[in-house]
Amino acid sequence: MENKKSKPSFAAVLMYVIIGICLCAAAVFLGLYYTKVLYSTVILWLGIVSFTIMYHLWMRIIMGNATKLFRINYQNFWFREKKFEKKMYKFLRVKRWKNKTLTYNPELYDINTRTPEEIAFTTAKSELDHIINVLIAFSTVLFGLLWGMTWIFALTAFFAAIFDSQFIIIQRYNRPRLVKLIEREKRKQVSKI
Repeated sequence: MENKKSKPSFAAVLMYVIIGICLCAAAVFLGLYYTKVLYSTVILWLGIVSFTIMYHLWMRIIMGNATKLFRINYQNFWFREKKFEKKMYKFLRVKRWKNKTLTYNPELYDINTRTPEEIAFTTAKSELDHIINVLIAFSTVLFGLLWGMTWIFALTAFFAAIFDSQFIIIQRYNRPRLVKLIEREKRKQVSKI
């Protein structure tokens, strides 16, 4: 497969724009607060909220790149479909909303340019990315030790974990279908011999 540079998706551009805005806002608000130019609780919390949003998004990008170094196999036990999952997907109506979420690199899931096996590996990597993101989300609770009001950091961590969980569910929903497609293609190749 040709390794050409593709243009960033809307989701990727949006993440970088939000990170940039939040970085600037956090620097301004925290700078104003800590230099005592505007020593107000509102200014402090605007800085903290901006910093926390930036942190959540930035960590997702960093971990997405870091997991490229891991050897991930979609056939590993962890990535196989569990017995309860089909019922859960039906209950959550995953089929109705899975295509409406933003994708950071949609070309990695394009069945026209990638093999089902490549996409299956991508789903496993993406699932791992989002599992790590859920764990990292709860690290923001440690900011409560610095700024107090730990409950607000726990709340943002909870919502960040819910946000990442949707992507874990989508990857786990799609992978068994890809595995069936891979197995079907392998059977066709064996029957040709």
